[in-house]
Amino acid sequence: MMINIVTVCGNGIGSSLLLKMKVETICKEMGIEANVESCDSNAAVGKGADLFVTVKEFKSIFEDDQKVAIVKSYTNRKKIEEDLVPVLEEFK
Repeated sequence: MMINIVTVCGNGIGSSLLLKMKVETICKEMGIEANVESCDSNAAVGKGADLFVTVKEFKSIFEDDQKVAIVKSYTNRKKIEEDLVPVLEEFK
């Protein structure tokens, strides 16, 4: 099953792109097929995704029914895994 994941930062370039690459690697290593894209916080709200990955500063832009994984870092893989792996396990 392919899941759609959107990584979100303020302007949709630097930080979310780095996070996108980390998320793709983590998914691959977990055996999860994922289509991962990065975008800015304004565009993210209208995206139909199975999972959004972002930092706590952007949590409030999402609806209660949207699945959001809050990570402590855009770049530190260990910190990203701590927050993301338990959420990804639900998709396996």
